[in-house]
Amino acid sequence: MTRYHPYQSHLQQKKWRQRQRWQLSRRRSRMTQLPCWLTSSIVPLMRRSHHLLQSLIPSFFLHPHYLFPIKLCLWILIAASAFCHSCGPSQKAPGLLGFSRRRETSLGKMGLYRVRVSTGSSLHAGSNNQVQLWLVGQHGEAALGKRLWPARGKEAEFKVDVPEFLGPLLFVKLRKWHLLNDDAWFCNWISVQGPGASGDEFRFPCYRWVEGDGVLSLPEGTGRTVVDDPQGFFKKHREEVLEERRKLYRWGNWKDGLILNVAGAGIGDLPVDERFLEDKRIDFEASLAKGLADLAVKDSLNILTCWKDLDDFNRIFWCGQSTLAERVRDSWKEDDLFGYQFLNGTNPMLLRRSTRLPARLVFPPGMEELQAQLEKELQGGTLFEADFSLLDGIKANVILCSQQYLAAPLVLLKLQPDGKLLPMVIQLQLPRGGSPPPPLFLPTDPPMVWLLAKCWVRSSDFQLHELQSHLLRGHLMAEVFAVATMRCLPSIHPIFKLIIPHLRYTMEINIRARSGLVSNMGIFDQVVSTGGGGHVELLRRAGPFLTYRSFCPPDDLEDRGLLGVKSSFYAQDALRLWEIIFRRYVEGIVNLHYKTDGAVKEDLELQTWCREITEIGLLGAQDRGFPVSLESRDQVCHFVTMCIFTCTGQHSSVHLGQLDWYAWVPNAPCTMRLPPPTTKDATLETVMATLPNVHQSSLQMSITWQLGRRQPVMVALGQHEEEYFSGPGPKAVLKKFREELAALDKEIEFRNAKLDMPYEYLRPSLVENSVAI
Repeated sequence: MTRYHPYQSHLQQKKWRQRQRWQLSRRRSRMTQLPCWLTSSIVPLMRRSHHLLQSLIPSFFLHPHYLFPIKLCLWILIAASAFCHSCGPSQKAPGLLGFSRRRETSLGKMGLYRVRVSTGSSLHAGSNNQVQLWLVGQHGEAALGKRLWPARGKEAEFKVDVPEFLGPLLFVKLRKWHLLNDDAWFCNWISVQGPGASGDEFRFPCYRWVEGDGVLSLPEGTGRTVVDDPQGFFKKHREEVLEERRKLYRWGNWKDGLILNVAGAGIGDLPVDERFLEDKRIDFEASLAKGLADLAVKDSLNILTCWKDLDDFNRIFWCGQSTLAERVRDSWKEDDLFGYQFLNGTNPMLLRRSTRLPARLVFPPGMEELQAQLEKELQGGTLFEADFSLLDGIKANVILCSQQYLAAPLVLLKLQPDGKLLPMVIQLQLPRGGSPPPPLFLPTDPPMVWLLAKCWVRSSDFQLHELQSHLLRGHLMAEVFAVATMRCLPSIHPIFKLIIPHLRYTMEINIRARSGLVSNMGIFDQVVSTGGGGHVELLRRAGPFLTYRSFCPPDDLEDRGLLGVKSSFYAQDALRLWEIIFRRYVEGIVNLHYKTDGAVKEDLELQTWCREITEIGLLGAQDRGFPVSLESRDQVCHFVTMCIFTCTGQHSSVHLGQLDWYAWVPNAPCTMRLPPPTTKDATLETVMATLPNVHQSSLQMSITWQLGRRQPVMVALGQHEEEYFSGPGPKAVLKKFREELAALDKEIEFRNAKLDMPYEYLRPSLVENSVAI
């Protein structure tokens, strides 16, 4: 059967055959530029269609006027068949939209990509919605279609044949499709390896919730500053991310005169990525319920009892205490344990070496010998002081129509050659003009008089610790760093990647504190003597003491004269931990991304971040030493280390000891029910009437247990699973950092084995990676 019409002349037939050959040659040349699936799967079938036509269709219909539409219909059927076959269940890893394997063309290198998608392991991390992916490279973009339904705790993997030439990958874009139910998905990361088995692997960190149906762009995990992106591949992305974040993360002002916080009155006002995951939330709320249940039981068992002796506090000391708390219960009256707490207790931030006798210390007649002893210790460099003047004039709380009381003590202590720190004198109030000088309480006073004076000091320490050292210097400072970071540093910035693991959960735990602990009718208003508004005034007064040097242990310990004090384990461990964070962690990352001091100065995002912290979050703290710009790599390292240490080591040093030192209520009374003594005639009845009552003591112990217990959902310093950096350099830095932390942990463990009372609050395995409790 001929391929031309039988009624054509010989010349016409010859010309027709030549034209057919020319058209076939042209079509073949065009085929080399079609997508790989078209050239490899459908074209051979198209060629064989000529034989099908010759065998199945009468010669009349092979006229040129009829031949092309017939071929076109046949080719469409073949293409549809090939498409359905490639997408069928027998195909284990179909290519892009079921396309077949590609071959090299004149467009450049294209090929097979291996894609892995990791979903978080929290309770609702998976999603019933389908996820669509795109790959974006320097030279092109490829849609991968709707590829997966993410499953909780699983890592999905598939291979895709991409016909486009993409070049080095820059982004993975993803979109979650839904019809009626928007089922949020927590994506850990996406990894893409290719093209081909020998292609590079690119990691795209996410670690956030994917909600709605908008397109989310994940940049490749290499940390990049603005200077590192001269071609501007990421410029638009950085701008869009920061614009969106500044809408989500707004500065708020909980109380006038305090450093700023994230805007929002409740947890529902927080961005979803700042909220507790289910495991953390369930544990926190379950512990709160248990604490309230314990409180109800203790109250009901003691509601009709009248406490007349200090041992009666044992009636509530039966649930949740630690081994060290039992030691405190048995030894709390001893002077050496009283002094030890200023060095290594839950508030080691107040003690300082005396450079002169305090001006407020007025010696009544007959105290010449005491003055001479203090002068001698002062000259020998062994006189230390703890001054609670910040509490002077703070209005005390009124609880259930009963007035509570505050004092503003001064304690002078001497450091003995064996390392013990012993109190020499206690003054409970500042002298007032026109009034007799306040009494000075001494270890030689009657036992109950001296014990009551120490109880007043411990109660005052409770107030300053919880409000100044813990809430303000720990929680609220960390929140300033967190909000400024989210507003000023895009996720691609190396400092963002470095610091973000140390800001986890900080905003939610602080919202919970502002709405439960220090809110109107919160815990402080119910049982703490600074409640009812005094706690807010105390926070305002403490603001000017937030100096830059006080947040850097080498400077702070030098200023307070604690360097070289061998019995200050807090000082020793804080210095070691600071050095490891600085030299092994922060400096390693900074030097990878900033080769010169000039690169630091040119990084506008970094400069904006620093300025936002100092001028906005801290309400203009440049007069307290905080920088408004960073001019060198060393300055960057120092500033970032300060942020990380505040969120980790410093917070742990004032948090972990609460259960140990506050569970036995007489050692740290949350409130005092009688005014400070002005005479030395106190009795046991006076002491019991001054200390907290049954309900106040039970509530103190319950809250202490909830906040001070070892957290089952806890990430130790440097042990976060999130990998925000890609590439071998940052991974090597983190590996070395973890090795140094493990070595320090062993050193502390070895030292503590030799101590009568171990100090563990800065042990790296116990230090939490962020302010999360």
